[in-house]
Amino acid sequence: MRAMRSTLSDRQAVWAFVLGCIAVTFGVCAHLPMFAMARSMHYRLAGMPMDSMMLVGMALIVLGTLTAAYGLLPRNVAAQRTAAADIIVAPPEDAALGPAHWGLMAVLVIALVIDVMKPASLGFTVPGMVSEYGVPKKTVSLVPFFALAGTVVGSVLWGWIADLYGRKASILLSAVMFVGTSICGAMPSLTWNIAMCFMMGAAAGGMLPVTYALLAEMMPSRHRGWSLVLVGGLGAVGGYFAASGMSAVLQPIFGWRILWLANLPTGLTLVVLGAFIPESAKFLLARGRTSEAEEVMRRFGAKAQRAGPAQHAQKGVSDALTGISLYGKLAALSMCALSWGLINFGLLLWLPADLVAQGYSVGVSSRLLAESALIAFPTVFVAALLYSRWSTKGALLAMTAITLAGLLLVLRLELAGVGSPVLPVALLIVGTNGIIAIVLPYAAESFPLRVRARATGWVAACTKGGGLLAQGLTISGITLSMGRSSLLVMVPTALSLLLVAVFGRETRGRDLRELDATNGPSISVER
Repeated sequence: MRAMRSTLSDRQAVWAFVLGCIAVTFGVCAHLPMFAMARSMHYRLAGMPMDSMMLVGMALIVLGTLTAAYGLLPRNVAAQRTAAADIIVAPPEDAALGPAHWGLMAVLVIALVIDVMKPASLGFTVPGMVSEYGVPKKTVSLVPFFALAGTVVGSVLWGWIADLYGRKASILLSAVMFVGTSICGAMPSLTWNIAMCFMMGAAAGGMLPVTYALLAEMMPSRHRGWSLVLVGGLGAVGGYFAASGMSAVLQPIFGWRILWLANLPTGLTLVVLGAFIPESAKFLLARGRTSEAEEVMRRFGAKAQRAGPAQHAQKGVSDALTGISLYGKLAALSMCALSWGLINFGLLLWLPADLVAQGYSVGVSSRLLAESALIAFPTVFVAALLYSRWSTKGALLAMTAITLAGLLLVLRLELAGVGSPVLPVALLIVGTNGIIAIVLPYAAESFPLRVRARATGWVAACTKGGGLLAQGLTISGITLSMGRSSLLVMVPTALSLLLVAVFGRETRGRDLRELDATNGPSISVER
């Protein structure tokens, strides 16, 4: 509670945030009677009129979200932004990991699991949506398409929100939006489901960049790479396992809508977890909360300094991306990210529906995918170990090769017509979650400071772009089998493997300032 009061102590109004959370929660609960009354129809609500309580609930969700956002808004934002420009906070290179670091990693893994399971649940709701709404697959594709479009918007918007509100408060606001999106489970209309999925995507899209930014600020530099890989990988695999496991246990009883209604307890859990997430020391210093900032830096071994005249002078330096090596690295990582998006938001997203079409029940197909995710779970630790102890470039190549092997086995499974999908899907989950856990940290460690943020942001956008491309093909009426889809995705995956092998550079144990020394002017940061 003291941590939560500290977070809210310098905001517009604590009461507004609390009132907003309560309003959103009551707004969601106002939809539950409609869901409960449909029990005799196995919770099928399509075509039913929305009653007045549901309409009031929707209004409470919108007003509650806006009220919570106002309550979290810091006071005197202009002065904060001016002060932040002169502050540099960095952990020492050789700091040892302490309880605070491990605790932060544990909390952020749980937060990412909750975050990832939202879009991961899309694939498990598709068969039920197709059946209940009586629409073709290309129409239902609008749901994941708008959800992915929301993640693109959220990735951009949440970066700005995190700078304005602070890392911790931006996660709290995302959690409030998660709670509101749970009404997808009681929406009789497919149109409203599409709209709420866009909101869900916008809330989810910013969580991963904010988490990486918070870890990069708090973790000692020599532990930065493997910790980012481990947290990102555990969050991705854990989110998929949570979605598939929940589908296997609950969907046969309550139908597909229960996967959306689960956003209510998990979103509220994320709000509670906010009490255990530290605020950025730079944000606290910019707010003039020096004693709190010093406490955070003491716990995490960080230190602060003021930017000197030489550092300010560098702001006018050209930040153009030049040189074949930089363009080659950008192309390699972009193609790798695009391949991940095609698989994760294309092949894996439609896999539950494809398995149902092949004769598996929803419960059995969800259980098979949950088993695949469980098999993939230990490999996250292997990926982090390879990235930190063996080779950053080699780890990315290994995960891409595993993904390519998974695609080959999916193709073989389709051609043979018989066999268990557990091993092929496990390889895909291992490879793709290894890629997404590695590619963004590797991108951040591969480009000089003057283009690092833009290059990493572009690579992150390519992950969403692959998903939008996959759903766009389905919406346009192009329906491909699992075998043909895997064959199509093999091309960019193999190309990314080749490009990373040629243009990728080893970054393990390398001081990132060397990139600026060899690629152009830099801002020197004293460590």
